[in-house]
Amino acid sequence: MKHTFKYISILLIIVISACNSGNNSSETSKQNESIFPKGEKIASNNFSGTVWVQMMGANDSTLYARFGNVTFEPKARTNWHSHPGGQVLFITKGKGYYQALGQPAQLLNKGDVVEIPRDVVHWHGAAPDSEFAHIAISLNSDEGNVVWLGPVTDEEYKDLNINN
Repeated sequence: MKHTFKYISILLIIVISACNSGNNSSETSKQNESIFPKGEKIASNNFSGTVWVQMMGANDSTLYARFGNVTFEPKARTNWHSHPGGQVLFITKGKGYYQALGQPAQLLNKGDVVEIPRDVVHWHGAAPDSEFAHIAISLNSDEGNVVWLGPVTDEEYKDLNINN
């Protein structure tokens, strides 16, 4: 009887430990998931690589702001472009870059915020070794849509001058 109680106690400890370790790995994987939907894979000449977009909010908003979650696979990026009303990026996942024309690129990480003034020509996208996601907010959208320019070439991307 004494040995039976000992074996049952050991078995209970093993079962409880196994249950707890399963919960922790599940919690960890949930923390790595974005709280925003990845959206639809887009086919557009305004991006290089694979990009997903999930627009959020109403298109007929009187807020004059359009916003969405944008996810880039490693190396994926926007073309050079500008926003007549400015833009704000809230980085939610991974590692990537932002670069204004004529300036060094900035390394971006989860939690960073980028404020892009009106009409500044720029691009943003993922680092070579990381998926990258941000909430992009186009401000003052009543002043016009994005002005798309040419692609960021592979050479420009490879030879980035990073400003940390």
